[in-house]
Amino acid sequence: MVELKNEQLSVVISEKGAELQSIKDANDKEYLWQADPKYWSRHSPILFPIVCAVNDETYRVDGQEYHLPRHGFARDAEFKLIAQSTRKVTFALESSEETKKVYPYDFTLSISYTLDKNKIGVIWHVHNTDTREIHFQIGGHPAFNVPGMKAGEQQSGIIRLDNEEPMDALHSYPDSSHSMDEVPFVEAENGIIEFSNNTWRNDSIKVHKSQLHRAELLGKDGEPEVTVEFRTPVVAFWSPYGKEAPFVCIEPWYGIGDPRGFKGEFKDKPLMNHLQPGASFMSRYDIIIGK
Repeated sequence: MVELKNEQLSVVISEKGAELQSIKDANDKEYLWQADPKYWSRHSPILFPIVCAVNDETYRVDGQEYHLPRHGFARDAEFKLIAQSTRKVTFALESSEETKKVYPYDFTLSISYTLDKNKIGVIWHVHNTDTREIHFQIGGHPAFNVPGMKAGEQQSGIIRLDNEEPMDALHSYPDSSHSMDEVPFVEAENGIIEFSNNTWRNDSIKVHKSQLHRAELLGKDGEPEVTVEFRTPVVAFWSPYGKEAPFVCIEPWYGIGDPRGFKGEFKDKPLMNHLQPGASFMSRYDIIIGK
């Protein structure tokens, strides 16, 4: 475990999956979900080289089939700590013979975390070390404690968005699949999601086309306890349906799972990212605690 700490926050990250484990304020209040397996046994996994799932856990590169579990392999991989200072830490994962059995490209994936006052920056860096173009998706999956909710209570919370206009979302189904058909984002009214267990009856809510750039998880006083800022083309909201889980995920994504019926080449998936040999991709999202 690696810790970043200042007068306002203490942040803990694991080398396994380069995953956030804890975000506490100066009063020792925990904001990040603590991975109770009764509900969901992760905190904030890194999604790479796919977001969501490929159909039947199978995808094709140049006609050859490969197999990946939901959200890819990075979340379970052992990263190496390659740099650390008082305000920044960086982990890296390099392709290997094992990764190439399920993802046939050479790459380096670096994940950095920065701590500045009450803001945590999560920085993704993908570098193509192959001799050919590579294709990938990447995303975050941070889970936050629902303010004021205790285990065993009915889920109830509010997320305030930075867009009050009518929006669309992708059509999701209870089995966690989706299509690229657009449906009204009815869960949000005037930029407010008042969520409960029933909100997740069709699994996650996936908002695409860069319609949102900020989501605030509000406390009982109506002020933001956690804010997530992003510039990704997709953001998803999720909590496990039927469990009254005391957490909610706000997930910035560069990518989306296979739509129902998709059987094309990996490179042709919707919202795919492409890198020429020697090229790099870099982006970030920020988690802000309090105001």
